[in-house]
Amino acid sequence: MKDAFGLPQSLLVLGGTSQLALATARRLIARRTRTVWLAGRPSPGLERAAESLRALGADVRTVAFDALDPEAHETALGKVFAEGDIDLVLLAFGVPGDQARDEREPSGAVRVAQTNYTGALSAGLVAARALQGQGHGSLVVLSSVAGERPRRSDFIYGSSKAGLDAFAQGLGDALHGTGVHVMVVRPGVVRTAGEGREETPFTTTPEAVAAAVELGLRRRSETVWVPGALRVVMAALRHLPRGVFRRIPL
Repeated sequence: MKDAFGLPQSLLVLGGTSQLALATARRLIARRTRTVWLAGRPSPGLERAAESLRALGADVRTVAFDALDPEAHETALGKVFAEGDIDLVLLAFGVPGDQARDEREPSGAVRVAQTNYTGALSAGLVAARALQGQGHGSLVVLSSVAGERPRRSDFIYGSSKAGLDAFAQGLGDALHGTGVHVMVVRPGVVRTAGEGREETPFTTTPEAVAAAVELGLRRRSETVWVPGALRVVMAALRHLPRGVFRRIPL
């Protein structure tokens, strides 16, 4: 069960090697979370992630999960919920794709869509049903600002995130009043380890996303922007005429 501040004691991460998810898990373990499930493709990376969280004092387990195998999602997640209630499901998997290559080779674009949207839709519905069955819990969906208005430079990825974002909002409406809370998180460009991204006012970090997730859970927010100023910026960009939007170097 969640503590008095709305923070989870048990966490299931869908996308167990995601840097954003692991930063969030570390932050929640430092608060109250004691049981963590990392769901992902079996790999040395998944095991290293589990060990890093165990070192913080959590009981960490792994479960095989593949976003591209939706027929196995119910079985995989069923194993987790059979072990006890889950307070928080963090849907954190996704692939950026390669825009130029995927335009030339549509099979790559299909993989982006199947991972980021179809796989997330399947896993999200399975997780939501399990949370509803236990009568409580939160589903946090890591979306992206890219889904608000896809750019020329990443419209394949952006369109997949737009679909995910719309799905998560609708799922939150469907679950309203059931005891299950759905929260959509829209980060800007995230600077992760090993990347040399140019700094902008809207560049963020996994740690900043984790802090925003924690605050959103405490407030039972439905939508969280990281950084928060993106809410205003995207409200303006969303309504720009297409001819003007095309000329903006985004």
